[in-house]
Amino acid sequence: MLFDRFFPTLFLRPYASFRMPSLDLYDYELPRELIAQEPLQNRVDARLMVIDRASGEIEHHHVRDLPQLLRAEDVMVKNNSRVVPARLFGRRTKTGGRWQGLFLRSDRATGVWELLTKTRGTLQTGETITLDDRDARAGGELMVIGRDDQGHLLVQPVPNEFFDGPPQAIEPGKWLDKYGRVPIPPYIRDGHMVDADVTNYQTVFASTNPEDAGSVAAPTAGLHFTKQLLDEIAKGQTASAEVTLHVGIGTFRPIEVDDIDQHQMHEEWGRIEENAVETINDRRSGGGRCVAVGTTSVRVLESCVAKRNETNGRGVAATWTGATDIFIKPPYRFGVVDALMTNFHLPKSSLLVLVSAFAGHDLIRRAYKEAIANEYRFFSYGDAMLIV
Repeated sequence: MLFDRFFPTLFLRPYASFRMPSLDLYDYELPRELIAQEPLQNRVDARLMVIDRASGEIEHHHVRDLPQLLRAEDVMVKNNSRVVPARLFGRRTKTGGRWQGLFLRSDRATGVWELLTKTRGTLQTGETITLDDRDARAGGELMVIGRDDQGHLLVQPVPNEFFDGPPQAIEPGKWLDKYGRVPIPPYIRDGHMVDADVTNYQTVFASTNPEDAGSVAAPTAGLHFTKQLLDEIAKGQTASAEVTLHVGIGTFRPIEVDDIDQHQMHEEWGRIEENAVETINDRRSGGGRCVAVGTTSVRVLESCVAKRNETNGRGVAATWTGATDIFIKPPYRFGVVDALMTNFHLPKSSLLVLVSAFAGHDLIRRAYKEAIANEYRFFSYGDAMLIV
């Protein structure tokens, strides 16, 4: 598979002895049958492990219990980025050789797309790729422009009967809706999309604004919510705020250096606007908690911190737009996030490092062991934890 190299083998060594900042510290053994292949029919029936950082206590609930677990003075922060059907299949127009790629991003000014690709032979500047739609029918074409300094393929869509005009005027989302497939991770059905993934691998609060469509992986903690659950949380007076972070393929890339201090974090584009900032700061100043839904929300919230206290690292949220390569690892001091809802993450991933920084390595190791013993469901379509 094209993207297998971004995901580690799931049968790994037991936890290593404590040795900071060794990557072995974030390794664990997971039975394959605990990797969720489908979401539950009712999203809120997913299990929710509640972890108290102060007491070290672990309780077992369900996502449907969130209205009782959140406080009236809290604010819950969600990532509203929309997953795009970024996986593309086709053939080299000239040779007929099979081709597959993953849409990463586009430059609106030039109409150039950046793709992660796999094909036999070397793609030449000026040649075209003919895309297949979801019914395997030949359709749109992409013209090769070159490669960037990371080796990613640069292309421009070729106008056709469905999408007319210069490349700069072609909206990537419309092309991807016609020719793309949902980028399901390879640990789910070996990466094969089924029709249900179109809705299952999308949060119910994903923005319909075209500018907010840019994730190539779902902010998976948000997959547990239904509109009914959000209404129940709102009835309890818990406030809600939204941020945007376009989740990139690098989110799931395993750390490949033994010393995690040497890991270079990928960049992702994000944004937090004034209305969200005001809600977060108002609730926190009144004694409420900023409850981040997912590690992607954490990355935005900790990228926008202003007025940090030099003693404890605490600060306030501020408006922010841009690219962030923040790598949150122990002993990071969190500036805005007070609680975190998140799924169970892959071994040796930056996401597991982030969660360990928030709750402490020993407590997270104990929580993961307990989750495995109680047969929790892991990864994107799996269960969740709430760390308070």
